[in-house]
Amino acid sequence: MRLASLIPPLLAALFVAPAAADWQPDAYYLQGGWSRHHAASATVGAVWDADWRHSVWGLQASVQGEVFLSAWRAEDFSKGHQWFYQAGLLPVLRLRPAEGRSPWFLEGGIGLSYTNRPYITPIKQFSTKFNFYDIVGLGYSFDGGRQEIGLRYVHISNADIRKPNPGEDFVLLRYARRF
Repeated sequence: MRLASLIPPLLAALFVAPAAADWQPDAYYLQGGWSRHHAASATVGAVWDADWRHSVWGLQASVQGEVFLSAWRAEDFSKGHQWFYQAGLLPVLRLRPAEGRSPWFLEGGIGLSYTNRPYITPIKQFSTKFNFYDIVGLGYSFDGGRQEIGLRYVHISNADIRKPNPGEDFVLLRYARRF
C-alpha cells in the first residue's frame, strides 16, 4: 500500500464521517497527561468512524475523525499558573494486528489545532495560535470493543511556518467509550 492511497480515507474521516453519521459520534474520550516541562493537559473529544477498512501485511487499517477540546495548565512568568484552551480536528489511521481481530492497536495522525492565545511560558514561546497536532499511540480495546485505553505521544507545533516554533510534547493516557 502506498502512502498516497491513505489520503482519501483520512480526508473522509476528517470531513465526511461526521456528516454521514448525522453528527452522532461513535465514541467519546477523555485524555490527560503532562509535558516534559510540567505543563498539564486535559482533553474531552468525540470520535467518528469512517467506513473505510483495508488489510495490509496482516493488519487491518481503518480511519476515524476526532474533534477535541483541551485545557492546558502551564507556568507563567509570576511563578504561578496560566491556562490555555485548545480546539482541534484530527484524522487518525489505526492499525490492528490479526486482520483486525486483535484487541491491540497502533494509531497515528496529523491534525490541526487552535489555542485561545499563543502558548507562552518561561520556557517556551509559540508564535502562532494555529498549530499542527501530531499523535502516535498504542491502545487496547476491551468489553467487546466498547471501551479502550491507550497511551499517546502528542507533538504540537506550527511546522516552522513561523518562528519561534519550539513545539510542545505531551504523553497522554486516553480512555474512550464506544456506543
